[in-house]
Amino acid sequence: MYTLVDLTGMTILVAGASRGIGRDSAIMFSRLGAKLALVARNEDGLAQTLSMLDGEGHAYFAHDLADLEGISQLVKNVVAHSGALDGLFYCAGITNDRPFMMVKPQEFQKVLTVNLCAFVELMRCFARKGCYNPGLRVAVMSSIASLVGKKAHMSYSASKAAINEAVRCMARELADKHIYVNAIVSGMIDTDMYQKYLQDSGGIDAPSNQALLRRQYLGIGKTEDIASVAAFLLSPAAQFITGACIPVDGGYTAS
Repeated sequence: MYTLVDLTGMTILVAGASRGIGRDSAIMFSRLGAKLALVARNEDGLAQTLSMLDGEGHAYFAHDLADLEGISQLVKNVVAHSGALDGLFYCAGITNDRPFMMVKPQEFQKVLTVNLCAFVELMRCFARKGCYNPGLRVAVMSSIASLVGKKAHMSYSASKAAINEAVRCMARELADKHIYVNAIVSGMIDTDMYQKYLQDSGGIDAPSNQALLRRQYLGIGKTEDIASVAAFLLSPAAQFITGACIPVDGGYTAS
């Protein structure tokens, strides 16, 4: 039987692997044959994810991605232990939903640091000779928030809009190195972040959430919906795709 998505023999780093989309993606990648390097700040969560993986040779590296200066050493540790990368999936992210006039500079910077700057620094370090294998494929989480404005959402939306442009620029610059970079523009997915959003916004029956469901008319996505697209983008099957921001949004941006 022909298998379109096969990650056998690939070494893939998943950033944000201690829970949610990162964890379920790592599990899926392992079932497709990949060797995983897991990164997040929560060591207990990483250890739990590690225990759920199929296959052998996986490892985790506890690191707070807000520590940008420590990323260079993190990359050295990953390469020394797991080898040069064939794939990278960045799905670490935070939000800070509050009215614009209440957003302090340090709070805004924290969101940008984790959602954008840490990804850029990981890419800069892994794009060095010896840290990646030619054909390195990268996927990073963006969001429909990068395309649609919403009250009290400025920090998160700005960070994700910046991801989209960073991906387009990186793809042009890194193509000569045989590194390919794409973003997944995600709709609302059933994660801890979504559950907190529900709690803060009045529950599923609140008018704003019912309006969301009318626009995202395939319903709230599952983590596996993102993981399957990420697996494709990291596989050789996606070799002709780079610099793309691909909606995986239950129809939201088609409305």
